[in-house]
Amino acid sequence: MPEIVTPMEITAFPLSYNVSDILDLLTKLPNMQKCDKIGKNVGATGMQLKLHMVTIEDLVPRDHLLRKLESALDLTFVYEESACLYSRKYGRPPIDPVMIVKYLLVGFLYGIPSERQIEQRIQTDVALRWYLGLDLFDRVPDHSTISQLRRRKPTFRKIFRRLFEEVVRQCIEKGLVSGRVVATDSTHMKANASIVSEELVESPDGPGAYWERLEAYEEEGRKELERRRGKKLRQGKQRKKYLKKGGRRSHKRVSRTDPEAGHMNRPGKPVGPHYLSHQTLDTDHGIILDVAVTPGDVSDAVPYLNQMEYIHNHVIPIQTATADAAYDFSLAHRVLDDMGISFFVRPQARPNYSHVTLQPDAFHYDKEQDIYTCPNGKILRLAFLHRDPSSLRLEYSPDKQDCLACPIREQCMMNEQRVRLVGHSYFQPSVEKNFSRQNEPEYADALRKRQIWCEGTFSAQKRGHNLRYLFRRGLEAAEDHCLLSATVINLKRMIQAAS
Repeated sequence: MPEIVTPMEITAFPLSYNVSDILDLLTKLPNMQKCDKIGKNVGATGMQLKLHMVTIEDLVPRDHLLRKLESALDLTFVYEESACLYSRKYGRPPIDPVMIVKYLLVGFLYGIPSERQIEQRIQTDVALRWYLGLDLFDRVPDHSTISQLRRRKPTFRKIFRRLFEEVVRQCIEKGLVSGRVVATDSTHMKANASIVSEELVESPDGPGAYWERLEAYEEEGRKELERRRGKKLRQGKQRKKYLKKGGRRSHKRVSRTDPEAGHMNRPGKPVGPHYLSHQTLDTDHGIILDVAVTPGDVSDAVPYLNQMEYIHNHVIPIQTATADAAYDFSLAHRVLDDMGISFFVRPQARPNYSHVTLQPDAFHYDKEQDIYTCPNGKILRLAFLHRDPSSLRLEYSPDKQDCLACPIREQCMMNEQRVRLVGHSYFQPSVEKNFSRQNEPEYADALRKRQIWCEGTFSAQKRGHNLRYLFRRGLEAAEDHCLLSATVINLKRMIQAAS
């Protein structure tokens, strides 16, 4: 019985050989001289031998998502951003920084929950190897390389912000962003810490986030009111209290594992250490324009105005902004009005903290005379400009003797009060200007688009792009995480719109 040639007996051929050279070598083997053609039956066993010339390029389908991603996204800027992090003279040859960025990008693209699992996935997925520029037998970068890079070279994180901005720029160039209507919302992400690691700590209660921003508006308001009244206004007590040294101190829950995370305790939300991702997107195609990250105990309104100013001045001019009721505060109406932006927001329900029968809406305001009239027919005139952490308020006061002799005093004031103060926001004209359009179709359409795009985007990110919880700890790590998740959403929508 003639000997049979098995595939294991054939030596691997150099890639420089062409097909005819390989066939000549095969026919020179003693066991192959009796075979008329490769692939026919050889010997009595009926065994077949086939020769496949396959490259990794042939194994990736032409319409694969990663092929579209490779052609859509140019990452050459990574070399420029990371040039200062590598030495040209010393050390071993580094891993290509573009490969590191792609390494993390595919993890968020496919929702792979850890860097260790990203490494394992790349080892077995031919398409991922092709995207990273690895051949079939090349070694995949170890997951610890990413961890050590972040630990030893924290400035590498600026590449993630630049990557996000580059994708947004390409979306604008392709006409996917117009700025006609932009929507803002936030979502929570579980921090890499347990609720049992939290403890109560004492923290100073300082001025609000918009304290400095209110300086210019307060000065403007005081000058205008002094001109109208012909005398100097009294300064509100609230401002004096905040300007005192030391201020009040309060207690809050802080995690020992991740002190930068904030304790979130909102109705209908999970309780414990969390971060918040604040995203503003364009409602034409759902492209995310900016991402801001804060601890979980920060109000949604805190980063809003800075985010809107950045987008309006550096990304694309905004025509209309929309948000839910958490962003309905009077300063936002005024700042956006000054920038020429219409603000379509769902009105916020104002809680009633007073324990008296006669509420502020029982007082009639005469806009022409700039006075309030109480239910007893007495006049309340402008007294001072009151300032709180996030707004300015015009306070109107009656004559003290009128309040002391008032027959309905018990229904209007608490026992310790001397006079009843009533007022409204200094930014009330801007608020009324926006809310006067509530019955217009554009207003309702903007609120509907916000709900569809914002809620839908957060749902997609949490379901498939790692926005449910964080891998690492710290505010900077949380921002990197949210930027990569937003980047892959923009890339998918850009590719979908192009195809």
